[in-house]
Amino acid sequence: MTVAIGYLDGPRLRRSLLAAAQWVGASRDELNRINVFPVPDGDTGTNFWLTMRSIAEALHRLGDAPLPEVSRTAAQAAVMGSRGNSGMMLSHFLCGFDEGIGARFRIRAHELAAAIRRGFERLYASLEHPVEGTILTVCREAAAGAEVAAAAGEDVNGVIHRTLARAEEALERTPELLAVLREAGVVDAGGMGFVRMIEGIVRLIDGHLAHEAAEDQKAFERMAPAATAEVAADQDYRYCTEVLVRGERLPGSAEARSALHELGGSLIVLRTADLLRVHVHLNDPAPLFTLAESWGEVLTRKAEDMREQHRLLSAETKPVTVVCDSSCDLPDELLDRHGIGLVALQLMYGDEVFQDRVGLDNQEFFRRLRAGLVATTSQPTVATFTEAYEHARAMADEVVVVLLSGALSGTYANAEAARRAFAAGGIHLVDSRSASLGVGLLALRGAELAEAGWPAADIAAELTRVRGQSGLFFTVDTLDNLIRSGRVSRVKGWLGSLLDFKPILALDAEGLVSPVDRVRGRAALLPKVLALLDEALPQRRARLRMGVVHADCAHTARDVRDALHRRYHPFEIVVSPITAVLAAHTGPDAWGVIWQVEDGMPSRDPGEAGNKSRSGLL
Repeated sequence: MTVAIGYLDGPRLRRSLLAAAQWVGASRDELNRINVFPVPDGDTGTNFWLTMRSIAEALHRLGDAPLPEVSRTAAQAAVMGSRGNSGMMLSHFLCGFDEGIGARFRIRAHELAAAIRRGFERLYASLEHPVEGTILTVCREAAAGAEVAAAAGEDVNGVIHRTLARAEEALERTPELLAVLREAGVVDAGGMGFVRMIEGIVRLIDGHLAHEAAEDQKAFERMAPAATAEVAADQDYRYCTEVLVRGERLPGSAEARSALHELGGSLIVLRTADLLRVHVHLNDPAPLFTLAESWGEVLTRKAEDMREQHRLLSAETKPVTVVCDSSCDLPDELLDRHGIGLVALQLMYGDEVFQDRVGLDNQEFFRRLRAGLVATTSQPTVATFTEAYEHARAMADEVVVVLLSGALSGTYANAEAARRAFAAGGIHLVDSRSASLGVGLLALRGAELAEAGWPAADIAAELTRVRGQSGLFFTVDTLDNLIRSGRVSRVKGWLGSLLDFKPILALDAEGLVSPVDRVRGRAALLPKVLALLDEALPQRRARLRMGVVHADCAHTARDVRDALHRRYHPFEIVVSPITAVLAAHTGPDAWGVIWQVEDGMPSRDPGEAGNKSRSGLL
């Protein structure tokens, strides 16, 4: 029996959007699988759903409210929480829809159709280069369907059903309009997300359960089209980048697009009264972030590596993969070679927030550091870890996660909280009780064992064993930064500053910073560190891996590397600059030596597999 609906008010719109968010969530894997345009990075479903989830969370907090308040809350939540190209386009539609509703507390069928039309117009006007065969086409036809139904005298129920029907028809035609869809044999993922949103509302009206999936989402028998699609040369940018800026004198949408269009492609700009959100694909996020800072207060910034996303999609599922946090200091070459995932910590200057290893290059960071600009750091959130687990489990049956010392950072605690809540399971955490390459070398060993066929639980156990045969000595030019961050006491700092003494520090068995010795002057540091290594390293050892890290003192690192090679003959020495989130605590001109003895391995030794990681960095 068809339910007659004469009007739409605040509670009804709120329930509709909540149902839409739930249905999009049930479909996100399907949307990710068919995501081939504008780039095949396999995240349209995730981005569309995260945007809808932001809306749902805001509406849950709001409760039942008048129609203008519900509509405005949904639009604002979409702007604040939008993710990716599809999320930005949805935000524009909802902002236009909100404008179409205006101050009315109830709207009839013809007014609903007009609001949908206004949503499309706002979306179309936001695009620098509108492309048919996308969510744009689906949205236009949805608006046309709504208008036809309203003109025929149908009620709100009829308008929504006709809107869905026209949207579905338009979605089926998207491959005719866009060659990349036709070649991949799929419809547009963003357009399907829009259809699923309307479909969720229709299912609510028709009395269906929104959590039932439209098709089996548990497994896909074939590789996703997103994994095999080729990227057009003019769209082959590396980073999907977004910023959200608040200010009283923000540029208008057209002015912002004009300033940004030379930076990259897939540019979308969304402007409200005091907020400006930008989405753009580019090769270097830094110019965008710099420009955004000149406009106002940057609330959020994001830069995701689309090439890495596409690589992960195209990789065959494997039994075990390894993930670590960005404090690991492994060079990109080794991360890429072994497929090690990375979860970024955060670096903050006041209200400026950067993702470690992405948003701020080392040269600019050390320029700021030497100029006396103090940065604070923050661990990845539980939600960030959950997202990382989802990506990792998409490419492997189990995941080993190697992390910065839990005694130094809340990173491990957040990773553990995310693991407990992660329904899919298969996550094994290892507290490195170390930092920098103390994390990285363990992760590297874990990746080698995974490649040799070890199961995840055995890898985690082996890394815990190796951790007990590993260590880190480091020195800082001044203890000021460590004192400021609370990593050492003021008394130890005062002692270290006397008479040009330079401290030598270690991470103890619990993963805490511990003083070891001190010498007078920089020249005495290396000989003393070598003497300490003589005592720490076992006399008989077969597999010794070492690392050298430095804070903007590459010449010192080279000298240290050469001395280690002559004296200890490790099978590998990895040399790397310290990442910004660690250098913020050590200060410039710090350096450290990491050692990892891998002897005593159980009989399931992967043999020479471990030697394949030798990187030519000796």
